[in-house]
Amino acid sequence: RVRRVSPRVFMDRVQGYHNASEAVSHLLDQLHPFVRPGDRVLVKPNLVAGKNARLSCTHPDIVAGTCKYLKDHGVRICVADSPAFGSARGVASAAGMTEPLAKLGVQVETLRSGMSRTLNDTTVTLSRTALEADLIVNLPKLKAHSQMRVTAGVKNLFGCVTGMRKALLHATHGDKGTRFESLIVDIMLELPPQLTLIDGIMAMHTTGPIAGTEYPLGLLSVSDNTVAADTAMCTVLGLSGSEVPIWKECLRRNLPGADPARNDYPLFHPEALQVHDFQLPHTLKPQSFRPPRLLLSSLRRLSHFYRSR
Repeated sequence: RVRRVSPRVFMDRVQGYHNASEAVSHLLDQLHPFVRPGDRVLVKPNLVAGKNARLSCTHPDIVAGTCKYLKDHGVRICVADSPAFGSARGVASAAGMTEPLAKLGVQVETLRSGMSRTLNDTTVTLSRTALEADLIVNLPKLKAHSQMRVTAGVKNLFGCVTGMRKALLHATHGDKGTRFESLIVDIMLELPPQLTLIDGIMAMHTTGPIAGTEYPLGLLSVSDNTVAADTAMCTVLGLSGSEVPIWKECLRRNLPGADPARNDYPLFHPEALQVHDFQLPHTLKPQSFRPPRLLLSSLRRLSHFYRSR
């Protein structure tokens, strides 16, 4: 897979999920061929938690439409994530994802088995399923975030860190300046090639990643450059790189896709799609999880795990 000098981002207006499958197929066709028959593909939705799952998680029709497209092209797919609480299957059920995927013969799995990687002197345990995939089809939900202001594709790949290790990385690196967002970018760069399709049809604003409120943005965006996909959506929201910690880190590293002026937009240019009433947190919460919160998170995760067995 050859990286182009100018990353391409295909953005399209999609009013509601009733025709999401057709919209997904149309956008993925713009990048075809990006898979070969027999490829191992990890489909990575955003399954953050069972609470408010119908809004805080990737919409079921986006995931099912993507899986149908991939199956029609002869690839081997695995739909999986590592939620903050509970099993991926339990969160997927709360989000309404189980039934449409079952019709395709697909089940949702939890990313458990891990492999250690050293990223800039930090040991990170990443999912073996993710690392051994030929391609990750990254399906984030566009949403406000109380610690990162807004998140999409790059942050969604943090879910490839297995289990409680995500919370431990919050605890050990969240109070070290920009170290945490730098680590998130390191993880994205360590993973196999990605195709990122952002669910912005019904985005989530005011706060996040779980307890926000719905915002009918009516957009889907796809790119084979995760940074470019995020950059385009942030531009739609009228943001600058200095306002979004992860985007700011990508700009600092001069990563391809981080500068919106250097990206190509064959369908809609993000500036033509800008909105001005999408609400985001003005003051960001600390990224570090202190010991009491980490302990509570561990106990809640265990409780959700045993209930979902």
